Amino acid sequence: MAVTLASAPQAGNSRRDVVLGMAFVGLLFFILGFVTWLNGSLVPFLKIVCGLNNFQALWVTFAFYIAYTAMALPSAAVLVRTGYKKGMTIGLGIMCVGALLFIPAAQSARYELFLVALFTLASGMTLMQTAINPYIVCLGPRESAAMRISIMGLFNKGAGVVVPLVFSTLMLADIDSFSHTALEALDPSARAAARAGLSERLVLPYICMAAVLFVIMVFIHCSNLRDIEPETDSPGVGVERTGVLQFPQLVFGALALFAYVGVEVIAGDTIGLYGHELNVANFGVLTSYTMMCMVLGYLIGVVAIPRYLSQQRALLFSAVAGLLLTIGVATGSATDSGISQALIGWAGVPTVPDTVMLLALLGLANAMVWPAIWPLALQGLGRYTASGSALLVMAISGGAVLPLLYGHLADLNTSRGAYWMLLPCYALILWYAAYGHKIRRWGRGRS
Repeated sequence: MAVTLASAPQAGNSRRDVVLGMAFVGLLFFILGFVTWLNGSLVPFLKIVCGLNNFQALWVTFAFYIAYTAMALPSAAVLVRTGYKKGMTIGLGIMCVGALLFIPAAQSARYELFLVALFTLASGMTLMQTAINPYIVCLGPRESAAMRISIMGLFNKGAGVVVPLVFSTLMLADIDSFSHTALEALDPSARAAARAGLSERLVLPYICMAAVLFVIMVFIHCSNLRDIEPETDSPGVGVERTGVLQFPQLVFGALALFAYVGVEVIAGDTIGLYGHELNVANFGVLTSYTMMCMVLGYLIGVVAIPRYLSQQRALLFSAVAGLLLTIGVATGSATDSGISQALIGWAGVPTVPDTVMLLALLGLANAMVWPAIWPLALQGLGRYTASGSALLVMAISGGAVLPLLYGHLADLNTSRGAYWMLLPCYALILWYAAYGHKIRRWGRGRS
């Protein structure tokens, strides 16, 4: 069973419909970004609240991103039955339930409940992701698809810039009093009370989030926004579960996307943990540094693709930059701040150690990977485009698996040493950009 959005605003639709559709999808991307990049601040916060090590804290990313694998095919089935508009309403409703589940989780300070709430939130988001990415690809010429996805990325990563700042203001006031040293100095009952009080701070923000999601859900349900009806394949040409595996460019693209989402999440969600270990002041906002770099990358994509830079070359340059920056993170200075002083010190933005700044700059290298892989991987799939999209959405589980591996390596060795694991990930992306996306038949090379 598959859903396709190839019937999304095509020739014959008014310019108003296209603009309205883009604005609508932009709002959804902002919502997705706001919820997604909250994890970067939530990881170190829950590490303190629940008394976790790095590996345990990064179960936040596992619970969140594994939903994309578990729920991608069910989401496609839902869209077949309900259509795009109702599917979005259901997705926002599920997200609303997930936000409300944070209330008992915060009141009990039980880590397992936080993970259930995160999985529920991400399940609703999966329903939207399964639809809106191929929608953007099919909205215009394929060679400019990365540019359109870059525009949507500005909404997504723009939310990622805002949310750590908001979270830091609301949640991380007087956070120094909850440091490991300060908590260890308390007796067990006082320590538990301090952590419970810190956890309670999550209740009001997630009530507000649930209310906003509910309002948007009602707006979509009651709006006159043109519905986009999914199409099912004709009898006799249905998409088999294994049918998409006949396309090497898609399979390799999914593997590259798996690696990419892993490194993107590591760059965005572990920078706070790393900064906390280096005693960086206001470490909760460090995810914003990574997101600002990603926003800059998306702006470059909007301007340069396809006029000055092809999607394939953008992917190639991104992979090379990722390799070089990873080496810099793993070998650079954890005390000097010359790089951040040169890049942001002039603007009055607080400077950070060089390795932290290089980790944030991975956001710039990562920005063009997602927009470039999607059109390259879906090229030539025809009626298999929808199932191919579901496979690519399932590859988002890289954000579940690879950060956990990072956390395990960080606990075994050092946080900085664990960043060496990014090298093979960027090497895979580089191979896909240079060669893998050109392979059209198994065992026959390029076509």
